[in-house]
Amino acid sequence: MLEKPQSLTHDTYGFQFKGEHQKRIAGIHSVGWEEKNNTDYDWDGLKRQEQDVIIFQYTLRGFGHIRIKNKTYTLKPGKAFFIKVPSNHRYYLPQNSKNWEFIHLTLFGEETIRLYNAITEKAGHILDLNISETPITHILNLLKNASDNKIHDAYETSALAYSFLMTLQQHNRSQKNMLYPDSIAQATYFIKNHYNFPITLDDIVNSSGLSKYHFTRLFRDTVGLTPIKYLAEIRINKAIELLKDQSLKVEDIALKVGFANSNYFCKVFRSSIGIPPGEYRRSKSYMPVDYLIRDY
Repeated sequence: MLEKPQSLTHDTYGFQFKGEHQKRIAGIHSVGWEEKNNTDYDWDGLKRQEQDVIIFQYTLRGFGHIRIKNKTYTLKPGKAFFIKVPSNHRYYLPQNSKNWEFIHLTLFGEETIRLYNAITEKAGHILDLNISETPITHILNLLKNASDNKIHDAYETSALAYSFLMTLQQHNRSQKNMLYPDSIAQATYFIKNHYNFPITLDDIVNSSGLSKYHFTRLFRDTVGLTPIKYLAEIRINKAIELLKDQSLKVEDIALKVGFANSNYFCKVFRSSIGIPPGEYRRSKSYMPVDYLIRDY
């Protein structure tokens, strides 16, 4: 059972930063830890003011319900829903539940919606996660940093949003790996363990034991991405982690994640994220706020 750190309270932190780039890529609208014990807690996905946002909500204690189209799900501890607003859904505290305690993360941006569609197409809207798994610990760390006023600008929230989506996508893929054909499972294992080397498509194909044509078609149909795109996303996700280390140069990170040079790394990073890899960690301006974190 998860105990809330003393520094955290049942609060939601909103983010409002300048920068049109967030609409093109990924941004965080809000993050929170809440407990509800009143049936007034009731959200209809077709009657909300928000537009084009994605909600991830994970149950810690108690339970709630969500109806998606014509099917109702019980959200007990370990269950999460991943849903777009607006859409035909309704989540609420039912009359037979005494309380519902949960953490939630609301995201926006074109890249967020693209990844949301890819994840839900494969895994659906109801997800099972252990409290210790990376997507959940990512939100808990985000909450702690928001509470401690350690999130400073739009570039940082964009990187955090993208990182969360990557961990969620990686979790869902690892859950499905046991269903992959052996050849595809071998290839994804090869990529995850060799992404930091200058591997090529031929190297990945050779790890599968299939012909190139059959492999690339089967990989795309199974994983939802081409092998090279899958490799790039693994590399970018790792690069985001390394960029937190201010002592590492961008050139060093490029080599550590398998790129031949920093110019190509920056090109791929910018294509995926929308900004150069070093930009979001430069020129931080600290401004302590209570619940709304923004820049001017």
